Amino acid sequence: HLFEKDYAIISPPSPKNCTPNAQLPLSLLRAASGSPMLVELKGGDTYNGRLVNCDAWMNLNLRDVICTSKDGETFWKMKECYIRGSSVKYLRLPEDSIDKVPEDDGTRHFVRRGGNGGRGGEYGGRG
Repeated sequence: HLFEKDYAIISPPSPKNCTPNAQLPLSLLRAASGSPMLVELKGGDTYNGRLVNCDAWMNLNLRDVICTSKDGETFWKMKECYIRGSSVKYLRLPEDSIDKVPEDDGTRHFVRRGGNGGRGGEYGGRG
């Protein structure tokens, strides 16, 4: 059941408590793929379902979803749904999901812009 206390809550970080690993919420969501989760939207509706996947903007795909209206009196059952990340107020997922997050080894992979030719030459800029 999603309201037991063995669940972690994810909400957007405030500037005061930002950590060096700003990738953690995304890593946590990706590690929680297939797990049950509760999503509350800024409008007040809630969605309970299993996370299928998420993208870099925290847009979510859920499966076997039960949506509850803001007033808690209307329910919808859906096979799948898509939730835009910017409309999410908070997410609630199993606490053991944090154990599935891969450790950050400190190496970053950067994509070089420009390359060996094309507009902007080696540095990829316009000026």
